[in-house]
Amino acid sequence: MTAILGALDGVRIVDLTQMLAGPFCTMLLADQGAEVIKVEPLDGDHTRIVGPYHADDSLKAFGGYFASVNRNKKSVAVDLKRPEGRELVLRLCEGADAIVENYRGGVMDRLGLGYEALHERFPRLVYATIRGFGDWRTGRSPYTDWPAYDVVAQAFGGVMAITGPDKDTPMKVGPGIGDLMPATMCAVGIVSAILRAHKTGKGQLVDVGMVDAILSLCERIVHQHSYTGGVPVPEGNHHPLLCPFGMFPAKDGHVTIAAHADTHFPILCRLIGRPELGTDPRLATVQDRRANQEEIIDAVSAFTRARTKQQLLDHLGGQVPFAPVNDVRDVFANPHFAARDMVVSVPHPGLDHETKVAGVAIKMSETPGRVRHRAPLLGEHTDEYLTGLGLGGAEIARLRAGKIIA
Repeated sequence: MTAILGALDGVRIVDLTQMLAGPFCTMLLADQGAEVIKVEPLDGDHTRIVGPYHADDSLKAFGGYFASVNRNKKSVAVDLKRPEGRELVLRLCEGADAIVENYRGGVMDRLGLGYEALHERFPRLVYATIRGFGDWRTGRSPYTDWPAYDVVAQAFGGVMAITGPDKDTPMKVGPGIGDLMPATMCAVGIVSAILRAHKTGKGQLVDVGMVDAILSLCERIVHQHSYTGGVPVPEGNHHPLLCPFGMFPAKDGHVTIAAHADTHFPILCRLIGRPELGTDPRLATVQDRRANQEEIIDAVSAFTRARTKQQLLDHLGGQVPFAPVNDVRDVFANPHFAARDMVVSVPHPGLDHETKVAGVAIKMSETPGRVRHRAPLLGEHTDEYLTGLGLGGAEIARLRAGKIIA
């Protein structure tokens, strides 16, 4: 049977990224069929050693972190500090559609691999960057040269200031959205720029600042402040503008309910045995319900607190917008994620059994993305690509002996 190709089949990406933001970006492209050549230093992307390692892993070539966001990629290990190593990367770029890097600003320029140098040599090539405060070429921030990680982006971009249990306690969001949001935006930018380059023959710079991406995710705070002059603060587990819209206690955990709309609110009131609230003129509009949110939250909580998550799912699910607060054990056991192929088994070097990674959320009917193969060993495909560039075995051996490649 002929394998179904991804939508990005035939697209080649030279991936000079590391840690989370860049690798997640290129993973999204690889999941949709792009050929992603992960160019690593001779000691590898530093997330290879982060773990967590499976207890049965006899090799420990990489842990779960690296496995999760580097699936579907090929690994070429090259020392970019050596002229011959940089020349190999340039040769890889000859047939590429895009190059992606997330080094601090100026690093690639000093190596002779910056945007201007590559754009002059490969006018059609898309050059994508993810940096904490963006690249100077698209708008020079006073913090352009500052390093940044997820927690820095979350704090600077505004999401922590509206997240937390009460108005005085800002809190980090659990997953690394300071990396994942800019990664996703950069992937959209890369695909857009490649499409443009295919039409015009001209590549361009795609630049995503991590803090910019977080601010765009927090678009609500901008219009709230602009329209009202207010300064949004953490609202706990309920919404600042809508009610009921948030988290409620259950006998064995918590659930979420979003029945703020005129269509759903009367249904919820009937289902919790309080139909009179659904016709109460004091609660007639979205604004009225927000003004009387304590009364509504108390009424809903009284109902949910006396029942388990499963009982509430059976009673409320499909009637009003509802979800139990799932932990990962619930996710693994839930038929939705099985039906949607969102927990995927992959082989792992050093194990005689498969492990699990998150599946592909972007579903396509004709060219479905998928996890086709595990994350690569360090330099697993170096010889394959150098041979493809025309290098013979003796030349490859010389480069390896000189510690230019691995």
